[in-house]
Formats: sequence, C-alpha cells, structure tokens
Amino acid sequence: MSSALRTTLRTAARTLAVGTAALGLVLLGASAASAHVTVTPSTTAAGSYTVLTFSVPHGCDGSATTSVAIAMPEEIVAVTPTVNPGWEVEKKMEKLATPVDDGHGGQYTERVDQIVYTAKTPLPDALRDTFELSLKLPEKEGAKLVFPAVQKCEKGETPWTEVAADGAEEPEHPAPFIVLTAAEAEGAKASATPAETAMSAAPAAAPAAAGSAAPAGSGEPGVVGWAGLVLGAIGAAAGVTALVRGRKTS
Repeated sequence: MSSALRTTLRTAARTLAVGTAALGLVLLGASAASAHVTVTPSTTAAGSYTVLTFSVPHGCDGSATTSVAIAMPEEIVAVTPTVNPGWEVEKKMEKLATPVDDGHGGQYTERVDQIVYTAKTPLPDALRDTFELSLKLPEKEGAKLVFPAVQKCEKGETPWTEVAADGAEEPEHPAPFIVLTAAEAEGAKASATPAETAMSAAPAAAPAAAGSAAPAGSGEPGVVGWAGLVLGAIGAAAGVTALVRGRKTS
C-alpha cells in the first residue's frame, strides 16, 4: 500500500469519526430542547394576531399527563383556544379593575387569566400533544411575554414556571415565553400569502450565545440543517473509503 493511499484512508476514518460524534451531539441537543413544555408563535410581530402552539412532550417522571394549565400575561385580555378532541378546555377569567376597549365599540370587563386543558384520557408519558391559542399581541416591540404552565399527572406535577434573568443559565423548569418583534407595515399582513406569513414568524438569523434560549421559547431551529451537514460529511467519508477499497481490489 502506497503512503498516499495510507494518508487517504486515515483522513477518511478521521472524517467519519468526527462526523458521527458531531451528529450525536446535535441529536442530544435536540432531545434536551424538546424535553420542556414550549411555545411556538405563528408570528411575533407586535400588535398582530397570532396562534401560539404549546407543546407537551412527555409526562411527569413517567406518569401520564392529566391536565395542563397555561397562565396568560397581564397584557393579554382575550384568548380563543382551539378545540382538541382529546381534552376538555376551560377559560378561567379575572375581573379587570378598569374596563378595556374591545375594538368593536364595546368593552372587556374581565380578562382570560388561564386556559386549562383537562385530558379525557390521560396522555401517556411516551406520547406528546399540542394546544393552540389565538390572541392579539401587545403593541410593545421587544416585550417578553411569559406563559407559566403547570402540568399535572396521575402521579405528581411539573410546574413550568421558572424565569431566568437575562444572561443567566436556563432553569430546570423554564416557563414558555416569546419576545415581540417589530410591528408589521400597514397592510402587509393583509397582502401577504400564507407562506410569507409563516416565514415572517421566524426570527432573523443571528449568532446566539452558547446555551442561550431561543426568542420564541425554546424552539429548535437549525437542528435538521446541522444533522444534514453532518450526514453529508459521513457519506463523503464512506464514499472515499469505498473508492480506495475498489482500487485495492482492482
């Protein structure tokens, strides 16, 4: 075997090993991110109507989920929950000290304090489900809206209610949250296609500090892309190895 051939084989082996290790880290990160109750907005534009999708990925230490109560920030007045066939849904209301204009000539005298989904049949620990809430976002760009959630199970409960200070490490049981972005231009929402509207909900690409939370409450952007790159490197290494073996046998 020539020295050039030996070098090629060593390079291919190193590439394969590094690629496999990197893929393991990517998948481990995706698993950790999906372990929390999270929220994904259809848009984060201040003053817009949005649909918030809350994800419940597992039970409480192996126990099936029986209910999920999602608290609304004080800035939110009206909420319309989406019907989920496997759950009963209830709005828990709170009286307002001062009535709020509803935008249609009337007034709100109370606000939605919590949305509670109660399982008709407990959700097994190994299964996940989602809940959608439609609401109007406040007008303040840059505002952080936190949605503390309490997940009750057949045995025990998990309070997803912890809020980390800016720059601090993510707590063990983080509360779902979103950060409002710039308001949409007048008429832009009405003229946008569904695809454009969905794309506008994604935050602009920017370098993120290691371990920092995603602006939309712990989404998982980029995992598929990184996994694709790693798998591509592995495939290339395997191709080189096959080529070298072919030369040897010929």
